[in-house]
Amino acid sequence: MRDLRLPDPRSCIAATPAVRDLPIAVQGLRFESGGKTLLDVPELTIDAAGPTMILGPNGAGKSVLVRLLHGLLEPAAGQITLAGRRPDRAARIRQAMVFQRPVLLRRSVAGNLHYVLRIRGVPRAERRSRVRDLLAHGDLAGKGHQPARSLSGGEEQRLALLRALAASPEILFLDEPTSSLDPAATQRIEALILGAARAGTKVIMVTHDLGQARRLGQEILFLNAGRVEEQTPAARFFPRPASAAARAFVDGQLLV
Repeated sequence: MRDLRLPDPRSCIAATPAVRDLPIAVQGLRFESGGKTLLDVPELTIDAAGPTMILGPNGAGKSVLVRLLHGLLEPAAGQITLAGRRPDRAARIRQAMVFQRPVLLRRSVAGNLHYVLRIRGVPRAERRSRVRDLLAHGDLAGKGHQPARSLSGGEEQRLALLRALAASPEILFLDEPTSSLDPAATQRIEALILGAARAGTKVIMVTHDLGQARRLGQEILFLNAGRVEEQTPAARFFPRPASAAARAFVDGQLLV
């Protein structure tokens, strides 16, 4: 793959101030569906600098966890606090989430970005230059007038990520954003994610890709059968997983 060198994210995405909503703390969190417990997390705190990568086999509860943390699902029991407070609307506005399948507005490529900047209160005079810089940053310059849904899969996902980053979220949740992309498209997405992390955004990302977790992660959360089995720095997790399930996962013995 070629070395992708994107513009400095601070040239088009405002640097994120110190994250006000960390640590994220979980107490007695449980989620159920169809009479089954899909996630059971007695206690969890996310406060580490750098991206936190969530790993685990299929059905481990990874996507459920990030949706609960972002407020998209209601738990059957337990609570989530941000910096010691129950999440309110203002805290949710300081977050963003990008899904495995891009969710785009029926507007132009540029229109998707203008929309977010407008609802976040960016002055009209500033929006055009911000959109232009965002498109260049995402390697989408020249495609601003195209319908967003006419883009390729990799381009759609870059636009979804750019739209999430346009308002400089303090916490960015990502749910396998590159799972259906080829290596070149994945590299572009990873460059955007790392740029956001360098600009101060706390990244919490689900991935099934061990190589990606090594490249991006500072901290690893390993889930198995709805429980958090490990939470450890990435530099320690990959050479020395503590749990038997994590060792099997790293060795390729558990399905991803």
